[in-house]
Amino acid sequence: MDKIQHNTNTLGVKNALVDLTPIVTLFNPVEEPSLNISSMLEEKPTQKGHAECDMFNGRWVYKAEDKPSYNAVTCPFLEIGVTCQKNGRPDFDYAKWRWEATDCDIPLFNGRDMLERLRNKRMVVVGDSLNRNMWESLACLLYSSIPSSTVEVVNLPASKSLKAKDYNFTVEFYMAPFLVDLDKKHVSGRRVLNLDRISPYSKQWEGADFMVFNSAHWWTHGKAIRSWDLFRYKGKLVEDMAKEVAYKRGMRTWASWIKKNVDPRKTIVYFRSVSPTHYHPHFCFNATQPLIDAYDVKGFPKSLMDVIENLTKKMTKLRVNYLNITKLSAYRMDAHPSIYDMDMNNSPNKVEDNLKRPIDCSHWCLPGLPDTWNRLLYASILLDI
Repeated sequence: MDKIQHNTNTLGVKNALVDLTPIVTLFNPVEEPSLNISSMLEEKPTQKGHAECDMFNGRWVYKAEDKPSYNAVTCPFLEIGVTCQKNGRPDFDYAKWRWEATDCDIPLFNGRDMLERLRNKRMVVVGDSLNRNMWESLACLLYSSIPSSTVEVVNLPASKSLKAKDYNFTVEFYMAPFLVDLDKKHVSGRRVLNLDRISPYSKQWEGADFMVFNSAHWWTHGKAIRSWDLFRYKGKLVEDMAKEVAYKRGMRTWASWIKKNVDPRKTIVYFRSVSPTHYHPHFCFNATQPLIDAYDVKGFPKSLMDVIENLTKKMTKLRVNYLNITKLSAYRMDAHPSIYDMDMNNSPNKVEDNLKRPIDCSHWCLPGLPDTWNRLLYASILLDI
């Protein structure tokens, strides 16, 4: 079987940068026949007669019969900000769209199969709050697959973990938005982003069998909300530096750490691409269907996306794969928390109040879109092990 691509130049990020038109075209939710789920379980993704297949290129298909993969109320890993149904969101169609690749048959997520394949293994998910969104989804998908009595849960401010005791499998999350070191107590009294020093939390990443990284939006923050005052590179403090230059230097530091500390005979690494936002020109509030042909990766320049895509291409011998979810996620303006990012107690007045504050068109409702990211991660793992 020809191996499905993890990384592609011709699809995904480049197409995701087409400017939005003033009119947003939406999908019509047309139901299609159910896939034969039982025939797909525990099978690797297969191609449909083409020389190569990119499972990140395809379309969203409405599946009215699909049920949530887990219960947002009973899963202990979800933060209140992403439990949209619990927070009063009245519709649930955003969880009924299934990703279908153009040339690939992708297996549905099978938690027990994943746990069995990863028995006695350890996975770490590292990055910003969007990777935490992904980890929460994965933890809930696995948690719902096995008896809760066989699960250990650790929930700390900067790290979280699930351990499936019967499988001796652990999946952990570590908050490290830049992957490199942010020194908030520098002797200068300023917050310093050290571009050539890996995050001090990296000691906790070492030894994992699977690693899932991201680093994106925090690099683009303006002065009003950014987390640093100065850059430090090769011993020198710099106040201003082009974002592309800073990001490239930081990601090279990450790549150097991978080369020095990760054994490709033991460990497979995934870098998740940029998770798009939908703030401008079309807010995500009241969106109930995916976009059909409009993509917006606002807030993260294409030049920065090219940095990490080109860097990971050079790391294939280190078993570093690019999990390119940008394009497929860019369709999903309907899947953000919007105003439903906190408990509104089903009060209409609270809805009106929430419209007066910032709307979350960045993170994703759970259950929801990150479940598809994890389905594609699962399919990627099937190819790699």
